[in-house]
Amino acid sequence: EQNRLNYIRCQQHALRADLYKGLEDAVIAGDTDASAVGRRYVLPSSFTGGPRNMIQHYQDAMAICQTMGFPDLFITFTCNPNWPEIKHELKSLPGQRTEDRPDIVARVF
Repeated sequence: EQNRLNYIRCQQHALRADLYKGLEDAVIAGDTDASAVGRRYVLPSSFTGGPRNMIQHYQDAMAICQTMGFPDLFITFTCNPNWPEIKHELKSLPGQRTEDRPDIVARVF
């Protein structure tokens, strides 16, 4: 996750994030709250768990509901990552774990 955050921090210009003058603007505005001073970064919707990501998922769900109608049931499933079928598929991928390959887990399930 740290690598993803570092990438986002370095790619702010590509995200078209607004530039913040930071300390100079805070001093001119008379803001003495130190917690508001500093560099701000915009997390894109591709950052899992970020506020833009949550909003994007919500908007996607509402678009589906608008097109298909609201769901009647909400069903969840659990999967055992130690199932023999999953272990067999992972043997051909050295160094991979079930967390690394959700495509295999979903296909087996």
